[in-house]
Amino acid sequence: MIKVAPSVLAADFLKLGEQIREAQAAGADRLHMDVMDGRFVPNISFGMPLVQAVRRGSTLPVETHLMIVEPERYVEAFAQAGADTIIVHQEVSPHLDRTIQVIKHHGKRAGVAINPSTPIEVLGEVLEQLDLALLMTVNPGFGGQHFLEYTLRKIRQMRALLDRRNPACELEVDGGIEPHTAPRVAEAGARVLVAGSALFGAADGFTAAYGRLQASLGS
Repeated sequence: MIKVAPSVLAADFLKLGEQIREAQAAGADRLHMDVMDGRFVPNISFGMPLVQAVRRGSTLPVETHLMIVEPERYVEAFAQAGADTIIVHQEVSPHLDRTIQVIKHHGKRAGVAINPSTPIEVLGEVLEQLDLALLMTVNPGFGGQHFLEYTLRKIRQMRALLDRRNPACELEVDGGIEPHTAPRVAEAGARVLVAGSALFGAADGFTAAYGRLQASLGS
């Protein structure tokens, strides 16, 4: 079963409540929220208040993808805001083991993300502790980017590694996911697909776009 996580960053914030309700009605598995600080990535998005609002507006699981420096400082705040999964980046987490333990201490699922140019081997020492491994398939910071073809190799490598060492860990991909790329990353081994512009940015609306994405996956 391939799960789809619509990226709230791509939604129309003026209609956010309406759009997340539509995402839930269409069959989305969870909501993905990209938190950006303008330092780790060249953009600023939103913080805890929007996570709280989305939590109130939907019964879907919420995952927060912290594209920020010093993510360990904000784990508790995002846990209290209502995140079910908290994802931090390996590249800005020198004490990654400790941060994972803090996330779990607050009763949340722990995820770690890596950028396209970061080798999967950096997760080797913490792999068994993870609930989710997120491979970026674009350079983080902006929505609407084109899928990076070479990341397919990384997805296959991570799938094989997880199958050997932590089969329960979800393999998620984020970036450039639309009907053309979705079946390719699924074939490579991804099990959770984050999609933003392809869903919320569709001219004929979220529900129609979600149907096309599911059809591409054979669902």
